[in-house]
Amino acid sequence: MSERKDDSKFSGNQGEGNREAAREYNEQQQEFVDKGAVEKAAEQAKKAVESEEREDLEQAEKEGKGHAKDFDPNVTREH
Repeated sequence: MSERKDDSKFSGNQGEGNREAAREYNEQQQEFVDKGAVEKAAEQAKKAVESEEREDLEQAEKEGKGHAKDFDPNVTREH
């Protein structure tokens, strides 16, 4: 019988549910919030949406959605 590796020490591809990546992401998000960057980013986004950039943003969104698996342009989602 082969000996099973200790998953907690494995740093390679963890597949779905990668705890290391999730922890790192959560830490970075918390740092972003703690340094007060949310309000600044929200203001920048608001200005972009209200400016001439809006058309560029909408085109980029449309293109990105077009690459999504099982994208249905007739479906409107609230997320």
